[in-house]
Amino acid sequence: MTERRILIAGIGNIFFGDDAFGVEVARSLAKREMPPAVRVIDFGIRGIDLAYSLSEGWDLVILVDAVRRGGKPGTVYLIEPEGTDNAKPAATVEPHALDPWRVLGLARSLGGNMGRVLLVGCEPATLESVDGSMELTEAVTAAVPEAIRLLDSLVNDILLQRQFEKRCPWYGSANT
Repeated sequence: MTERRILIAGIGNIFFGDDAFGVEVARSLAKREMPPAVRVIDFGIRGIDLAYSLSEGWDLVILVDAVRRGGKPGTVYLIEPEGTDNAKPAATVEPHALDPWRVLGLARSLGGNMGRVLLVGCEPATLESVDGSMELTEAVTAAVPEAIRLLDSLVNDILLQRQFEKRCPWYGSANT
């Protein structure tokens, strides 16, 4: 058994306030040592790059992005999107925007074989520049460490599960 491959993809536009949440999380993670099976990339708004990276065959893809769900700004969500297998690519690609569901569809049309897809999202306070500033709001800045703890937990759970499966290959088999 090979080690599971995990992609953590930071998504967002640094010019639109809290939309840069995923970018900031990816930047913070890039300063840390990660397990060899984990790759962290700040994709920003580069949807085509993300689509090609997704087509590399990951066991787990974790998208990190600002997401409006109606909660209090700074709320961190863990979402397992439904229907990502049926995601359809857009007829055209937006050069300055990244719609994760369209990118998933494009990756699948390129032959991408992604395993599980999760989204770690944060409720934004604003998705526009405030007074020309490219900073996250205070509430979303405070959510970055929480998102990193959640990502650490997800990665550790997946890698520990694989280690268990290697030591106990009989676990979960039809012959038990």
